[in-house]
Amino acid sequence: MNEAEPARASKRASLREMVTDSIRYWEPRRLIYNAALALIVLGYFRVSWPASRSAFSLNGVLFLFVLAVLANVCYCTAHVADIFAQFSGFRELWLRFRWMLLLLGILFAGIITRFFVLGFFAS
Repeated sequence: MNEAEPARASKRASLREMVTDSIRYWEPRRLIYNAALALIVLGYFRVSWPASRSAFSLNGVLFLFVLAVLANVCYCTAHVADIFAQFSGFRELWLRFRWMLLLLGILFAGIITRFFVLGFFAS
């Protein structure tokens, strides 16, 4: 063991610190994620009016609710990727650039949401 290893080991965050950091970072940004997806749904609802009015039923609202819950379950996978990356030797670099995962996740979820909404509000 060289002299740098004990110093590096003492700088490593514990699992508890990593999980706390992950929650502190990702959970406030869940609002941005949900707002982006909601804007896509509302935008296509408005553009597809009056055909989209037929989707405004109990079953339609319940279907959208289930999709929203599934989208949020998918959002939780960011915690897994974040904690995994924090365990690596690239923790400091990851903490500076994890916003890119948020951006890519929002873009990916937005594309999937668009495909669902196109079919859902189709005339």
